[in-house]
Amino acid sequence: MDSTQFRGRNVLVMGLGVHGGGLGVVRWMASQGANVRVTDLRDRERLREPVAALEAEGVAVEYTLGEHREGDFEWADVVVKNPAVPNTSPWLEVARRLGKPIEMEMSIFLRLCPGPVVGITGTKGKSTTATWTWEMLRHWRPDALLAGNLRVSALEALPDITAQTPVVLELSSFQLEGLVEPRISPHIGAVTNLSPDHLDRYAGMGEYGEAKKPIFKYQQPGDWAVLNAGHPVVSEWAEEAPAGVAWFGAGVEPRAPGVFVEGGELVWHAPAGERVSLGPVSAVKVPGEHNLANAACAAACALLAGAPAEAVRSGLESFGGVRDRLEYLATIVGVRVYNDTTSTTPASTRVALRAVQGPIALIAGGADKRLDFAELAPDVAELAHAVVLLDGSATDLMERQFREAGARIEGRYGDLRSAVEAALRAAPEGGAVLLSPGTASFGMFLNEFDRGDKFRAIVESLKGRDGS
Repeated sequence: MDSTQFRGRNVLVMGLGVHGGGLGVVRWMASQGANVRVTDLRDRERLREPVAALEAEGVAVEYTLGEHREGDFEWADVVVKNPAVPNTSPWLEVARRLGKPIEMEMSIFLRLCPGPVVGITGTKGKSTTATWTWEMLRHWRPDALLAGNLRVSALEALPDITAQTPVVLELSSFQLEGLVEPRISPHIGAVTNLSPDHLDRYAGMGEYGEAKKPIFKYQQPGDWAVLNAGHPVVSEWAEEAPAGVAWFGAGVEPRAPGVFVEGGELVWHAPAGERVSLGPVSAVKVPGEHNLANAACAAACALLAGAPAEAVRSGLESFGGVRDRLEYLATIVGVRVYNDTTSTTPASTRVALRAVQGPIALIAGGADKRLDFAELAPDVAELAHAVVLLDGSATDLMERQFREAGARIEGRYGDLRSAVEAALRAAPEGGAVLLSPGTASFGMFLNEFDRGDKFRAIVESLKGRDGS
């Protein structure tokens, strides 16, 4: 694929996104000389921020908002869909019937990117692991790039990428769906883990798992699939990997090649059998046992991408965590406050509860993704001193299952500030308030990042109660 092929062509961007998910695609296509039109079921009022941004920048684009029209698909030479648009959308069927090629940002990027690409996916830990991999790589190559499912446009970064620039992409299952038709995968594709999520989009865990496999499914000789040796499902995927397989894990038997936690240190088992220490686990600053596995995964990816062991050691020590993911915000009246807004599944909330020390006042609840909270409920009853619930379509089921397990429910709130204040009252001095919702955010918030931004602002406004 050559980027000049879009010059003068009609490109229909399907889904601008409420937090600008399609902004990078629109800007890039316009910069390539394409005729760009955006179609989105959301109206102009709901899309006022991304539309205003494009207008302020003078980007030439037409809009069909609040509806889709068959005439727009007839007009298009190519359709570029937002990851949030499901493959079952009847409008994609219209595009297929009209013979229009359907692309996504990542399918275009992977075919145009001149540098080596590391892709990281998984139900939880992918943002942390992707950012950590980038941290290790940039100690070796300062021009290393981080993009993907992190509100950073990969396409817009293309001018800065050379054949030697390592690129790290965090990739969701929604984004990976776009790699099936062009049959393309990153050079290094890692899977952190797999647990129930997005069952409102996928028919079951089998279908959800299949949506993750394009991270390695179309790799070529010389490429690597990096798999969790301790995960009963992900470890079995090695049989389907068409190229090399490397491993990572914590608390499991080491395999070569791979990075494992052994005897209080991270160890690289090189393909030739050499055993190389990458540093003590005491160098890891981010909390939680699960982050040792994330560190091992990041190290394996960085080493396979060519980084020397010294760069990996430096990145292991310098990494301080990722915004919105077990992010420490403040201590208020003797209570530590953590923002884990990107916890949108019961499994990730379970991990967060085990990572934070002291009596916890948990803030949870939100929008339904057809997930069950029965397995999370005993952990909440055991580890949460109190639970403050946010209104949402999933909260009825969550409240019922938490109560049945014996959790102490402090209340249910229709606004976040009231919930935060209730959690601070419920948490004893020396304890913690943890926003780890275990659900999607829609309804009360635009998305999980909006939820995190609002939580952060509320906590900032409450700081200083005890002079802190």
